[in-house]
Amino acid sequence: MAGPYRRWRSPLRLPLLGLLIAAVIAGKALDQWVEDTRLPQTLAETSVEVRDRHGRLLRAFPVEDGIWRMAVRSEEVDPTYLRMLRAYEDKRFDTHFGVDPVAMLRAFGQAVWNGRTVSGGSTLTMQVARLLEDGPTGRWSGKLRQIRVALALERKLSKTEILNLYLIHAPFGGNLEGVRAASLAWFGKEPLRLTAAEAALLVALPQSPETRRPDRSVSVAREARRRVLNRSQDAGVLTTEVAHLAAVAPLPDRRRAFPLLAPHLSDQLRATAPAQARFDTTLDAMLQARLQAVLSRRVKVSGARLSAAMIVADHQSGETLVRIGAPDYTDTARRGYVDMARAVRSPGSTLKPLVYGLAFDDGLAHPDTLIRDAPVSFGGYAPQNFDGAFRGDVRVRDALQMSLNTPVVTLTEALGPSRLMAAMRQVGMRPQLPSGKPGLAVSLGGVGVSLHDLVQMYAVLAAGGTAPRLTSETGAAREKAPRVISPVAAWYLGDILRDAPAPAGARGGMLPYKTGTSYGHRDAWAVGWDGRHVIGVWLGRADGTPVPGVFGAELAAPVLFEAFAVLKPEIDPLSPPPSNALVLETAELPAPLQRFRARSDAFSEGGAGAPEVLFPPTHARLSLVEGRMALKLRGGRLPFTVLANGVPVAQGLRSRDLDLPSPGPGHATLVVIDADGQSARVTVEIEETG
Repeated sequence: MAGPYRRWRSPLRLPLLGLLIAAVIAGKALDQWVEDTRLPQTLAETSVEVRDRHGRLLRAFPVEDGIWRMAVRSEEVDPTYLRMLRAYEDKRFDTHFGVDPVAMLRAFGQAVWNGRTVSGGSTLTMQVARLLEDGPTGRWSGKLRQIRVALALERKLSKTEILNLYLIHAPFGGNLEGVRAASLAWFGKEPLRLTAAEAALLVALPQSPETRRPDRSVSVAREARRRVLNRSQDAGVLTTEVAHLAAVAPLPDRRRAFPLLAPHLSDQLRATAPAQARFDTTLDAMLQARLQAVLSRRVKVSGARLSAAMIVADHQSGETLVRIGAPDYTDTARRGYVDMARAVRSPGSTLKPLVYGLAFDDGLAHPDTLIRDAPVSFGGYAPQNFDGAFRGDVRVRDALQMSLNTPVVTLTEALGPSRLMAAMRQVGMRPQLPSGKPGLAVSLGGVGVSLHDLVQMYAVLAAGGTAPRLTSETGAAREKAPRVISPVAAWYLGDILRDAPAPAGARGGMLPYKTGTSYGHRDAWAVGWDGRHVIGVWLGRADGTPVPGVFGAELAAPVLFEAFAVLKPEIDPLSPPPSNALVLETAELPAPLQRFRARSDAFSEGGAGAPEVLFPPTHARLSLVEGRMALKLRGGRLPFTVLANGVPVAQGLRSRDLDLPSPGPGHATLVVIDADGQSARVTVEIEETG
């Protein structure tokens, strides 16, 4: 026992014991040193994002100081990029504890041998520590701080969390931070599908983000990319062939703009929930971009200061697919910053289908009911047709297709303008009156509505009289509008409006649609639908000033038809007629529906049959002297109104032998309308001899 005991008491015992105790004390001190580290804030602000129905980026907002820093996780980044990043920056990232002693010794030895820094010994974790604190890189004090924070980060976070912090904070030149912002800015794509050349450039940039920017120095950027590719090839991340092809691939020569789709909707969403970091919408980014390009092209050829708006929606689900408030959000000359999809404007004639739908349900009319288009006055209000002409007896379907004014005002008077206003609110509209009480002019556009509200109304008509409220947010509650008109009335409207004359070059007979032009040519509208979708288009000036010569049929309707062509290759068919729809000619209708009569007419004396023109016979050639024309009538109930080419030439006539002023030389269509709204017409050719 004495021998071993004496060996333990040898002169080496005390130094070894001291070293052991010192190591334990140093280890505990180091452990406490790391444990006491105050970590920087790891929850950095990232860009607020608005995304489409497929998760594609519509718009992002920069963070403070205009920096683009976008949220991203490692699973949203191309795996090859991540392997190249490890091979080039930190090949032992998955195994070290925040500091790589081998890399640090190598960097120290190279610096001593070459007399300068050749390679850095920083791990990805150390780089994250520096980025979070925005600390220095050259001084030993800064390096020591990075080591301490890196060791602490490895204790608090997983490797995946640390990698995610690098992917968010790494600098890529200018105001770009993070791989996602860099991928969008340099390549116009998300970082999930990078080529080897793209990935290599993104690995190289953070080491010297300003000097290696490809838009500033192509040669420096190319050389930095080559070094990444070579090391990735040596590490087995890339094959020789892939690395060679990537080395000769072109570099981007400029930064791309970040997506700016649906900017007005983005502003609206952010204003309603300023603390929300991401908004998921029902929009389709690709369709939004294509139709935004359509509007941009249309306004550029149609006049300076002209703006436009468009909404595309699925009237079965209520989801909005496209919402364009202006063709170019940044165009100040056209006031592109004004959201014309929400602006309140006069809708012109686009409310007329709702009036007719209500009239169908009230039994006032049928599509083939005859209604009078003639001069009329309601308490001093005397509506005129847009072209100033009148056409006598017309079918209701023709009155709607030609967008005549006097018939729809007559029906509005029978329904009551308050009934029309109530129906507008039922479908989800928020009409604004210039004065407190609605008048008959409401049906002609004498009320303020937005394009969004108008598309909501047409969605209800398209879906058979009731439809979900339109929404642009994924997951929003699908509230359904109460039934406003019956499925039969809705089908009648679709059947009538699909036969409205189509724009030049467009296929007719398929798409029900209605146009509108507001008073003073300030607004041009077109709204149409098929069996699944509804599209609304507005064109005009954002400041509300007139656009001389603008008409909905000429300006907005072609855009509507082009939008449907972009939306889908074939129009979805309309639903078949309901079983209780009356598909009959005028003479086959029940007697009360053959001709429209106001309710007050039920108490007036009966008529004496339709008027008949005895002279002149139709197609006669008249040689008139001193510009006077004779007209002989039979039947009808006094008084008579006579129209020539749609323009009244005499009213209140109480004789059947008439002497009238000539409408002028040439062909003329003469229409005689009696007190019951019954009419007769002849076409003649007039020659004036003096």
